[in-house]
Amino acid sequence: MGPVKLELQKDLARHLRGGHPWVYRRAVERPPPGLSPGAIVDVTAGGKFVARGYFDPLSAVRVRVLTRDPAEAIGPLFWRRRIARAVALRRAYTPFTGGPTDCVRLVHGENDGLPGVVIDLYGKFAVLKLYSAGLTSHRADILEALKGEVALEGIYGRDEEAAASDEDDFEEDRESAPAKGHTLWGREPPDPIVVHENDMRIAVDVRAGQKTGYFLDQRDNRLALRRYAKGRTRALNCFSYSGGFSVSAALGGAREVISVDRDGAAIELARRNFELNGLTPGQHGFLTADVLEYLRDEKQRFDLIVLDPPAFAKTQKAVPAAIDGYASLHRAALGLLAPGGILATASCSARVSPEEFVGAIREACAKTHTDLTLLEERRQPADHPVLLSFPEGRYLKFFVFRKD
Repeated sequence: MGPVKLELQKDLARHLRGGHPWVYRRAVERPPPGLSPGAIVDVTAGGKFVARGYFDPLSAVRVRVLTRDPAEAIGPLFWRRRIARAVALRRAYTPFTGGPTDCVRLVHGENDGLPGVVIDLYGKFAVLKLYSAGLTSHRADILEALKGEVALEGIYGRDEEAAASDEDDFEEDRESAPAKGHTLWGREPPDPIVVHENDMRIAVDVRAGQKTGYFLDQRDNRLALRRYAKGRTRALNCFSYSGGFSVSAALGGAREVISVDRDGAAIELARRNFELNGLTPGQHGFLTADVLEYLRDEKQRFDLIVLDPPAFAKTQKAVPAAIDGYASLHRAALGLLAPGGILATASCSARVSPEEFVGAIREACAKTHTDLTLLEERRQPADHPVLLSFPEGRYLKFFVFRKD
């Protein structure tokens, strides 16, 4: 007996055949009673096969597509092939052994043909994060595949709490509630794990930190910041989390770096990261505070400001408010940026386009009578690839401006 068949309610076959991996609950007929999370189903149109994926009754995305090949079965060999392909891509373009970096994203969900699966590598430990209740029954196969591809000492699991919603997010939210975690295989990871990122040492809390413990998508952007930090007297890192951009600025030459985040544990980790890199924390500032309140109350100016906030738009309806929020944040920051100063600013909201994000910055410039020159526009690194047919995967935007 083959997979259960779910007929498309609408003419969406072209959308799926074009490579998009999501089928929303309103798009397919009601499944038969008792269909369990993770069950493999065939999506059909007019009775004809369109795609095969796993079923998730708790998500707005009812089926996540794994293959469009009717002859490809979903089992241990499938997971092994896909994970092997993803790891090979990293070995080719973001090597993680024998070099300056040993922390990378090994599997990037939909963009690696493994929807809902995220695997981050921190030294000799991997963190597996599953974003769908439909993946729980496949976890053992995923673990076996991963162990067969990368030399590891342990695998730690951190799953999202499954909940029904009208939309599913893909972007890397900078302030989500920490997921429950436990060791899935091997030995317990150190607390924290100390990794190398472009010759910078970073302590990562895989148990209670955001997402898998660190935001690897900004790795190359942190490196790029170093050259803009050269010769800077006073730098400010807003939404600093564990201080990755702060350490980068200090190593790049910024004389004093102020890190601001409302997460006190993250601020303490930022202090630790300064020490790990031979930097004296006492020469810098670490504040547990609300960023907007800090920006409004601070009187002294900075010649380098970094803005890396959490996702402002978690639903499409929230986009207008998010754009207003970005404009308000940049108005406050521009008021503290000295002439000739550098503004490095990011958005991880997939639903906010680059044009909308820049539009919000432009509005802030108009309100503060500020002229900015764009020096550089960057995105996520090669270990966070973007499937062309899945535009939701192209979420990170990073701009470097100079205040004229």
